[in-house]
Amino acid sequence: MKIALCNEVLKDLPFPEQCRAAAALGYDGLEVAPFTLAADPMDIGDAQARDFGRIARDHGLEISGLHWLLVAPAGLSIVSVDASLRQRSTAVMQRLVELCALMGGRYLVHGSPRQRSVPPGDTRDAALARAKECLAAAAQAAQQCGVVYCIEPLSRVETDLINTVAEAVELVQAIDSPAFKTMIDCSAAGQVEHEDVPALMRRWMPGGHIAHVQLNDPNRRGPGQGEMRFAPILAALREMQAAGHYTGIAAVEPFDYVPDGMGSAARAIGHLRGLEEAAAHG
Repeated sequence: MKIALCNEVLKDLPFPEQCRAAAALGYDGLEVAPFTLAADPMDIGDAQARDFGRIARDHGLEISGLHWLLVAPAGLSIVSVDASLRQRSTAVMQRLVELCALMGGRYLVHGSPRQRSVPPGDTRDAALARAKECLAAAAQAAQQCGVVYCIEPLSRVETDLINTVAEAVELVQAIDSPAFKTMIDCSAAGQVEHEDVPALMRRWMPGGHIAHVQLNDPNRRGPGQGEMRFAPILAALREMQAAGHYTGIAAVEPFDYVPDGMGSAARAIGHLRGLEEAAAHG
């Protein structure tokens, strides 16, 4: 299993140092939050995007994809009643698709809960319809660029729009694009789903709806720092890979860094690789 590290865990380091550290710890790639590369990611030019990909490759890594897409520039929304704001937000999403492809990435994860939560006084159905238009435009750009755009189910603590894999799959089917999928975030799934993560994988991956997995605990720390058992999750991933139902990478995405970013990243990859080794010799 190829495992990437979400780079904001090491965001206090310059990007080349993030790559050096991630490679030294044993990661295969970085999943990049665009706001860590520039205060306004729209200022990143084509040549600079290619350079980020080259720097990662020079350290033996890939930029696997992008996530935390709409943090910057500030004020974006895919559900706003303001059509001009939605248009601006869509343009940012389309540009991030281009940047992902230029960096060598394969997918984008659309979490960004604040930028998709139902506006006060609005209805869920109306907000979802507006979000669908923006996401369909991003999917079209993704198809043109050869990447996959993933809507991320998130916990109800974070957003009130698209909380379960089933809800996300319904949206995927409605948009009906080969470049638009969903994914499983272990932390969110552990908080809202009625099935455990391995069961979710076995239910939804054979249909081709799941393009990515993020590994984290419901307590928002990294794998091995909470109650969630990752051995069955890795076993289900291997099973789905062997059956041809999953071809993606998995990314470590803690939010609470204990004892710090570097320590959290090291603990996570050590735990996951240890589980893999135990399974291989079990």
